[in-house]
Amino acid sequence: MAGMLYLVPTPIGNLGDISQRCRETLEQADFIAAEDTRVTLKLLNHLGIKKSLVSYYEHNKTFKGDQIVQRILGGETCALVSDAGSPAISDPGEDLVKQCAQAGIVVCAIPGPCAAITALSISGQATGRFCFEGFLSTAKKSRREHLESLRQETRTMIFYEAPHKLAATLEDLAQCFGEDRPISLCRELTKLHEEVIRTTLGGAISFYAENPPKGEFVLVVAGAPEAEKETASQDDAAARLAQLLDQGLSRKDAVKQTAKELSLPKNTVYDIAVSLAPEE
Repeated sequence: MAGMLYLVPTPIGNLGDISQRCRETLEQADFIAAEDTRVTLKLLNHLGIKKSLVSYYEHNKTFKGDQIVQRILGGETCALVSDAGSPAISDPGEDLVKQCAQAGIVVCAIPGPCAAITALSISGQATGRFCFEGFLSTAKKSRREHLESLRQETRTMIFYEAPHKLAATLEDLAQCFGEDRPISLCRELTKLHEEVIRTTLGGAISFYAENPPKGEFVLVVAGAPEAEKETASQDDAAARLAQLLDQGLSRKDAVKQTAKELSLPKNTVYDIAVSLAPEE
């Protein structure tokens, strides 16, 4: 009988955030696949858990993933953890989940700490619609293309960044989105020195030029303003009505289609239609 893969989120700073369910899953798993076994070992020691650890990270994920899948198919249960937060989110665990899904293995995700959602919830930015963009590429061309694709993005955008790369990232964001674009910089989440700075991209550049950044950052950037829709004029409606009538549509159908296409009230379009052709 095949085993299962459990995705077990780990604290992003405060060890008290580990849930009872996560603890029990780690205890009951046959083995744990960890991004960095040294980091995970510290957590297990804190929890008083002894368990077999398997290294699974970006540079060994291909062959280690195959090995893990075979062990699960053989009946073992694996708990996948990252160094901090939810596995498979901006994390090589994404590939292991795909492998398991392709092999017909049941994957169970346990809710828990996630830096992106934690930062979004306290950012003060719009939370109704957002997109997670993770870490920007260090390659200039890929980085530029990534940001360019987001130039007209209206949803709130979430990025991860390390302190030594923050200044360059803020400059790139400002160049693409403008210095007036609002941003919330969330650092050291759930830790002793947790801090949220709500400012603009220009303000953030100035602030961190004088205050060297420390800790891991989640950047929550406001989306682009919604473009105002142009209201169709009566001349536009008249031109479209005339076109549809010439094509043989009835007045009723022409009015209905024109009103829908131009987002105009049917009564307004009907009055225009009557002025074009008073008699049926």
